[in-house]
Amino acid sequence: MAKTNKHVVPSAGGWSVRSTGSSRAAKVFVSRDKAVEYGRTLAKKESSSLYIHGKDGSIRDVSSYARDPYPPTYGKQARSVAYKKKK
Repeated sequence: MAKTNKHVVPSAGGWSVRSTGSSRAAKVFVSRDKAVEYGRTLAKKESSSLYIHGKDGSIRDVSSYARDPYPPTYGKQARSVAYKKKK
């Protein structure tokens, strides 16, 4: 299955979930919350990103569910563990 990002966008019937480059909606919802929930499920299943648009069409939020080959490390403890592994 091809990895395509998902977009929650406003539509005539409420809010729709679409794949990047698709002209047709995967599903249409009355509320934005339900559309985000469905889009998040699809994005997690396909390890892709979810773009949530506002009523004006601008991107309001982006969530990535893709596997990160270089995950961030936080705090002193993470740095000390990484340093010990190099020895």
